[in-house]
Amino acid sequence: MSPPIVVFDLDGTLVDTAPDLVASLNHAVTQAGVEPVTYADLTHLVGHGARAMIERTFALRGKALSEEDLAWQMKEFVDFYHGSMPGDSLPYPGLVAALDRLQDAGLKLAVCTNKPEALATRLLEGLGLLGRFAAVAGGDTFAVRKPHAEHLLSTVANAGSIAERAVMVGDSLNDILVARNASVPSIAVPFGYSDVPIESLGPDRVIQHFDELTPHLVETLLSRKHK
Repeated sequence: MSPPIVVFDLDGTLVDTAPDLVASLNHAVTQAGVEPVTYADLTHLVGHGARAMIERTFALRGKALSEEDLAWQMKEFVDFYHGSMPGDSLPYPGLVAALDRLQDAGLKLAVCTNKPEALATRLLEGLGLLGRFAAVAGGDTFAVRKPHAEHLLSTVANAGSIAERAVMVGDSLNDILVARNASVPSIAVPFGYSDVPIESLGPDRVIQHFDELTPHLVETLLSRKHK
């Protein structure tokens, strides 16, 4: 039987990237004469990409934002973010030990994120995590992205595994939906960037800390799926 594969979202699940996303946003918007913002101004939007963050900031400050302005703002954001990685971004508590547990038990690991693949890869590399994952798929890796089932299914295939042995771990609606759309069990974490309580999205399991992410939990969810 193929070993299980655990597929992780990145921002808000594996790594707390909010400090660097907000710093990159403020670098960009201040170039346009817009006052900087804080994480409290954006909350869950830090998990929705540069465009959503920029649009929200301009709206908060009552500033008009044309498509042309948005394009150069996004370039400023990405260039700054890319150049400062990994910055202050850190894996969530207990993550590295959890990855060790899963790998020691022979499980495969992968990343499925809507973050651009190049940025995801650079961040994981900067944190010394990249080599742990059999595949890293970004929002631009395939023709579709989360919550489309094929984003997750193609990530699993790229990792050399099968969907029947996959579990998805995430922090937001897109992660729960992509798992549901791909008929894959989901594990949710409550410490990420969801705009609603993660329990309300109907994941198969919620863990409060990565200490709870064990090979036994993964196998339990997979066995329930096939009953």
